[in-house]
Amino acid sequence: MGNCQCFEGFASPKPKASFKVCICGGAGGIGQHLALLMATNPRVKELSVYDLDVSMVPAAGVAADLSHLEFPCEVKAYSLGVKERPILDLPKECLEGCSLVLVPAGVPRKPGQDRKDLMNINGNIAKMIVEACARHCPDAMIGLIVNPVNSVVPAMARLYEKKGLDPLKIVGVTTLDVVRANKFVYEETGAPVDEINVPVVGGHAGKSILPLFSQEKSSASLPLEKRKALDIRVQDAGTEVVKAKAGKGSATLSMGYAGYLLGSAVLEGLAGNRSTECAYVMSSVTDLPFFASPVTFGPSGIEKVHGLPRLDTYETMRLQEAKALLKGEIQVGLDYAESNELS
Repeated sequence: MGNCQCFEGFASPKPKASFKVCICGGAGGIGQHLALLMATNPRVKELSVYDLDVSMVPAAGVAADLSHLEFPCEVKAYSLGVKERPILDLPKECLEGCSLVLVPAGVPRKPGQDRKDLMNINGNIAKMIVEACARHCPDAMIGLIVNPVNSVVPAMARLYEKKGLDPLKIVGVTTLDVVRANKFVYEETGAPVDEINVPVVGGHAGKSILPLFSQEKSSASLPLEKRKALDIRVQDAGTEVVKAKAGKGSATLSMGYAGYLLGSAVLEGLAGNRSTECAYVMSSVTDLPFFASPVTFGPSGIEKVHGLPRLDTYETMRLQEAKALLKGEIQVGLDYAESNELS
């Protein structure tokens, strides 16, 4: 989980199993970096880049740029106006035949904005994409990078379920929390970074994020106060990047990379090479209906949602704190789904 030799495939022959992937929001800050990495993945035979015509650059420009890379992946662009709806106006060729749809979309949270308000805005954006997927690629795995993830994923999974589709096709991308935890442990211990694997459970915002440093041998022996400090740093890592960018951007590069890791794990699983990454999905691991934990992907998608290991005393306390926060945010998503339907 979180460790990927993502450039090893550059000189490798095209694998026998390859797939069509769509990135919705592919011309945005996260989307362009995610599209770059996915276009280099030997499992991707065709990449659809979809975005609105008001995006940072035209989707056609991103596709043209990526099409010059020396990889067999075919890249195609699709664009809609702000008032158009994907289910009605997006050419079916964009999504039809996709095995994986990655969605780095939505607007950032404004200072002082209520999460419920953000849910209504970004939930509507996610809903338009998800309902198009339900029509054109209902068996595809959908990786959501749409804030607030803790609420958007339950909303979209429940809407899928109401439509008679599999809610486990909806996956919240929380891989960045694992990436950060691994890197911070490396900086603290000097252990080989490609051998560090910190499971991160719970949710994907603030104190709902719970890195289990006791489960990684290189960090388990760190003093408790040091592990507490690392825990807080993982929680606040997004703010760390925003401050470093002087408020002019967020974690677009690392999020693009993290989305690539999750997407690659899904594709490896679909190809028959079972792969495990932490992700936020419908779950029975705790008494909450949604929870992030290690998830194994196989030929049909999610094959197993893994339970929690034995936690230390501090992590046990933090788990209760994370669950209390997550419970309310999940309910915001479920309330949204209760009052909405997929077309």
